[in-house]
Amino acid sequence: MATISNLQRARAAYQPKLPKALQGPVKAVEGAATQSVGNQDEIKALFPNTYGMPVVEFAAGEAKEVPQFNVGIILSGGQAPGGHNVISGLYDGVKSLNRENKLYGFLMGPGGLVDHKYIEFTDELIDSYRNTGGFDIIGSGRTKLEKTEQFEKGIEILRELGIKALVIIGGDDSNTNACVLAEYYAAKKYGVQVIGCPKTIDGDLKNAQIETSFGFDTACKTYSELIGNIERDCNSARKYWHFIKLMGRSASHIALECALQTQPNICLISEEVEAKAQSLDDIVNYIAGVVAERASRGLNFGTVLVPEGLIEFVPAIKKLIAELNEVLTDPATGESRVFASAEEQITFVKSSILPENLAVLESLPADVARQLCLDRDPHGNVQVSLIETEKLLSKMVASRLAAWKKEGKYAGKFSAQHHFFGYEGRCAAPSNYDADYCYSLGFNASRLIANGKTGYMSVIRNTTAPASEWIAGGVPITMMMNMERRNGAMKPVIRKALVELDGAPFKYFASKRDEWARETAYVYPGPIQYWGPSEVCDQTTKTLQLEHE
Repeated sequence: MATISNLQRARAAYQPKLPKALQGPVKAVEGAATQSVGNQDEIKALFPNTYGMPVVEFAAGEAKEVPQFNVGIILSGGQAPGGHNVISGLYDGVKSLNRENKLYGFLMGPGGLVDHKYIEFTDELIDSYRNTGGFDIIGSGRTKLEKTEQFEKGIEILRELGIKALVIIGGDDSNTNACVLAEYYAAKKYGVQVIGCPKTIDGDLKNAQIETSFGFDTACKTYSELIGNIERDCNSARKYWHFIKLMGRSASHIALECALQTQPNICLISEEVEAKAQSLDDIVNYIAGVVAERASRGLNFGTVLVPEGLIEFVPAIKKLIAELNEVLTDPATGESRVFASAEEQITFVKSSILPENLAVLESLPADVARQLCLDRDPHGNVQVSLIETEKLLSKMVASRLAAWKKEGKYAGKFSAQHHFFGYEGRCAAPSNYDADYCYSLGFNASRLIANGKTGYMSVIRNTTAPASEWIAGGVPITMMMNMERRNGAMKPVIRKALVELDGAPFKYFASKRDEWARETAYVYPGPIQYWGPSEVCDQTTKTLQLEHE
């Protein structure tokens, strides 16, 4: 167990707030039958036992005796602030139903279920982790639950421990796996329920039912504090352009939210780049143009926010990556091809892709081209966090400005600093919002279990209102799914939520960015506040505020 800091001791005293509906006995109010967001026939065929179930909303009910049951929980994928509060909320929830109930945590992610590695939570252990960041109470991992032998190994330990339900905390891929597991256990009539919980700091696991994934609020506030610190330094030294890459492989929600909070000179939005079919050259010209305009007024400094996944949204590079994913997948197994060396892999790629995609690959800097050709993550994705897009852009901007200087179009000075804010935000102590939201998600999951639900995701809505007015319930995971091509084959996945270019947050940003580019309009949010005026410590993200105005 980690040493407890003074902040952690003080923070442990914070009591997360619950929606009114969860503060006593509940009853489940069911809506109409649902269908998936796309490919209804295919999804229904793949999930015959968990498809079409109704959305559930909890309301005040009558107290009744609940038989003893045990629950297991898994932390899956990357860390996000608030995970410990989901666990403590679930723990308190199952204990409130029957003090004899037990909660087990599987160690180091889904692999702990398969390998039968677990711990039993106790009051003392839970109390030492309340309102803390990180996933270190049981650890996390990226093992994918998708094979029959994994499911069967899992049921062995679930039966041994008398576990009635399994809660999987994860992002879109992890919750897709939770749905596959729920379907398998339902088809086999094993009597084990599976509940998902929406986690990802990237903010791309949201829809009409899920307002936001947990951790997004805290991560964005943490990054915005750091960006504000850099902006103040930038405005003090007045001699550097700071290129700041932010997490967000598949969507630009973090970059957009941080821009709304800090008002940088430039913020690139990947979804806009794709919609406008912009090339790397177009992006470089835009940044260089802002640099040159500010330099004409003696302002040789600024800040640029870059989404982690930007390069995947440049149309020509997106086509290249799609083909790379195909050729690097073994069609016989659906797994990544294995090569004796990186050089052998690169040679294979160059000999296998279409000429137009090869031309794009060879036009890129050697280190970027090399990374695109090499290993994928467990879900078959390019590891874009390893591509130093912020350095690539600043280098290209410097070259463009040097060319303009020779042509007499630019007379300023350009010097760049580089930053990547990723791990700094994933395990931050949760904000009041995430502390409350996560605790409610976990407590709510206990009520879904008690009401016999499986294949559902725990959801809490209306979160821009006071916590007592939040709406608790569950949504069938199949409702959020469609078919997409992954690792060379069509697979059921939860549809990712991208930044909506016609949505209120982006429209507000777009209305302000020319002013922010021209002026030095920085905002310095400062550190996350836990105690103090409610307008400081209890506010939601700018994204949620704008979406619900």
